[in-house]
Amino acid sequence: MRGERGGGVSAWAELLRLPALFTVPGDVLAGAATVPGRPGPRTLWAIASSICLYEAGMALNDWADRAEDAAERPHRPLPSGRIHPTAALTAACALTATGLALAARAGRPALTVAAPLAATVWAYDLGLKRTPAGPAAMATARALDLLLGAATVSGRVRPALSSAALLGTHTLAVTTVSRHETQGGSPLTALTALATTGALVRGLGRRSSGAPLGARQLSAHGHELAHPLRAALTAAYAATAARPYLHAALNPSPPLTQKAVGGGIRATIPLQAALSARAGAPVSALITAALAPLAARFAKKVSVT
Repeated sequence: MRGERGGGVSAWAELLRLPALFTVPGDVLAGAATVPGRPGPRTLWAIASSICLYEAGMALNDWADRAEDAAERPHRPLPSGRIHPTAALTAACALTATGLALAARAGRPALTVAAPLAATVWAYDLGLKRTPAGPAAMATARALDLLLGAATVSGRVRPALSSAALLGTHTLAVTTVSRHETQGGSPLTALTALATTGALVRGLGRRSSGAPLGARQLSAHGHELAHPLRAALTAAYAATAARPYLHAALNPSPPLTQKAVGGGIRATIPLQAALSARAGAPVSALITAALAPLAARFAKKVSVT
């Protein structure tokens, strides 16, 4: 452990929850899919901004929870001494500043969304997390992240509101379950998350209010691909989220509750991909879906919770 006192690669990967990083690009891609136009360089800048702001939240989260983690999860990088709290806070500040700068590079509309996104992340980690408003704040952050993608393509976010609501609702359910992952949850909370997943599956079956299906990325041939792709991705989302929620409902022990949280986080990727397919962007859907195996591979080495 001495060799990692200054913060080794593995310690930082654990602090930043590296596998969860793969759930970030799909937010922006799903948002970009809902508005007329094609994703371009500004979308890439927005993805980079989103990644920085997400990782800022991870570092800030552990800095704010360092006393609690010392009692409940002493193996975490800060209480174990592998990373100094000052280093984690500095990283959170630097990542936030970088994320906002990258959003500015993506254009004024993107910065207009990124600024409240950053504020929401900091408000959640520094106070709202321990209040009843915590899950709603986290859901708002995810929804804003999707709207960031829409802002980079056309400067308008209204067409993306439906997709943002679906993604935010999923995040609300996962965050609610996660609030008691170290002590064990309750059957009702897990059942509510399971019911929410069912409702989202129905929502994914409805056509997006964005641009006409396939108009942005594929021709008429894309119409034939989009429907079965959306169905397959929706099924993948349901399978990834529902089973661990059901197990946690039957036995809300800390291990099964943590698995339910992990399943909910992993399910974010097929949900994002399904949202892109629903909006008529099968290319973005396939790119997003391709991130799932990478997330699963890294999750075997670093915990996502």
